[in-house]
Amino acid sequence: MNGTEKVVKHLEMTQAVINRLGRNSFLLKSWSMTILVAAMVLIAKPDLPSPYFNLVLLIPVMGFWGLDGYFLMQERRFREIYKEISQQENTDFEMDPKKHKNEPKCSWISAFFSITLIIFYLIEVLFVSVITYFSN
Repeated sequence: MNGTEKVVKHLEMTQAVINRLGRNSFLLKSWSMTILVAAMVLIAKPDLPSPYFNLVLLIPVMGFWGLDGYFLMQERRFREIYKEISQQENTDFEMDPKKHKNEPKCSWISAFFSITLIIFYLIEVLFVSVITYFSN
């Protein structure tokens, strides 16, 4: 295999990782929404032990948000790796995402507070808050 073929193969491998991380993020969002709706249906009873019992639902929402932020962080790091590989003439097939951990947009905090995750998970938080408010 010559250098160009290696680079193309390396790009394909890196893109497969990026695609897998994107699918994981999509699955997390669907699991989060499913669990939230199922729990709200079960909890929507007038005989709850506490009117603030619904706030317990914020725990899995925040957990999914954090995990989704992790997947987005990894995806951003692999996109940087992809950019590096695309500029090479030969490759050693290295794909270490830790090389980009010091880049601001590749940090977990940056991913956690990305506009797409904020919109999605704040809708869930607002949903729980509204249900809690009106169940009192």
